[in-house]
Parts: sequence; C-alpha cells; structure tokens
Amino acid sequence: MTETIQLGEIDIAVTRKDVKLVHLSVHPPAGRVTLVAPTGTRLEVARAYAISRLGWIRRQQARLQAQARETPREFVERESHYLWGRRHLLTVVERDCKPGVSLDHKRIHLTVRPGSDPAKRAEVMHQWHKALLHEVVPSLIAKWEPRLGVRVAAYFLQRMKTRWGSCNHTAGHIRLNTELVKKPKHLLEYVIVHEMVHLLEPTHSDHFTAILGEHYPTWREARAELNDLPLAAEVWRE
Repeated sequence: MTETIQLGEIDIAVTRKDVKLVHLSVHPPAGRVTLVAPTGTRLEVARAYAISRLGWIRRQQARLQAQARETPREFVERESHYLWGRRHLLTVVERDCKPGVSLDHKRIHLTVRPGSDPAKRAEVMHQWHKALLHEVVPSLIAKWEPRLGVRVAAYFLQRMKTRWGSCNHTAGHIRLNTELVKKPKHLLEYVIVHEMVHLLEPTHSDHFTAILGEHYPTWREARAELNDLPLAAEVWRE
C-alpha cells in the first residue's frame, strides 16, 4: 500500500517494504519523489525524515529541471538524431514504397511516402529503433543469465514515461524503454543487468544493492551518466 506525504508543493509516495534503511529517491524526468521505509515505520516518522531531506529533494528536482532536454523532432532533412550515444544527421526520402530506415556512416536515411506527417515519420523511426534493440538485447541477456543465475522468460520494448526499465519478478519478464537506443550501449547493458537483478531481489533493498555491486561494480557511475544525458522531448501520454 502506498501513502502520500505532502510537503508544500512536493508530493512524496511512501511505500513500506522489507528493507533496513529508508531510501529516498527523486526520479527523472519530472522529479517524482518516492520514499521506501522499513515495514512498520509510522507515517509521522517517514514525514520527519522527508522534512530533514527537503533541501536535498529540491536540489535534485532543480537539477532535473535544468537538465538538457532534446528539442522536439520534426523528422526533416539534416535534423540531428542520436543512436547509441552518437549524433547522426537525417536524410529524408519521399518515395511511394514501404517506409523504412537505414544507416550509412553518420547519416540516417528515412524513407517515407510522399506527404507523410511528423507523427508517421516518428512511428517509422520508432519501429526501426525497436528492431535495433532486438538485435542487441538477446545477447546481453544471454551474457548475464549465467552470471546472475537467473532466466529471463521474456523481454518487451516500449516507450516508458518515467523509467528506463521495469521487471515483473513473478513472470520473469523485463521491460526496456526504447529511448535506450539513443544512449551508449554500455548504459543499455546497465539497465538490463539492473532489471535482471530484480529477478533475484524484487525491491531496491540492501540485498539488491549488494548483488548489483558484486556483479556490476560501476553501476552508480552508469546510473549517474544515464540520468545526466538529455531527456526525450516527447509529450508522453498515459
């Protein structure tokens, strides 16, 4: 059960779990705040802790607000697009054939039917992004399954509003944000490992951190790098 603490204009979602310490987090892109407290913690105690960290919360939210954000993409000639952390220029070809995307050195070639609008062009690009991820994700999962001693029953790719990934511990499924195709590949690997560790430990407990630290010692640096990269410009809809 999740309860909410309100401190002025800040809403904090409080969840009680089997953890030893309180975990306070400010999540990109919008600065959503969560607090995970040990089972049995009274809401007044959680509130007092949140108040003691209010300055830190506001600094983190300000950092996210100031963080670079991608300008909205219109999918036009010579527009910049990122792929695996590298900048590419877009070439648009209007042709009466099946839409598609190809990569040639530093150019991304987008082929669309004449008169296609930005939304259609965006969807063609998104399907290409998913195809690129499908080429990479299975081998990364296969690499880490024996190391972690887990099995991923299935993975899914989708646009996600506030997360880079998620895990359904019971079903053995992981989900990955398709925006990861724009980031360096080692950050995609970090997110995959993070979600696979959740198959061993569903919560962000000390046990989870210990497992992640043992197998992926640079996870904190990877998380910081991922969260410092430009945020997507899309207007997300539920």
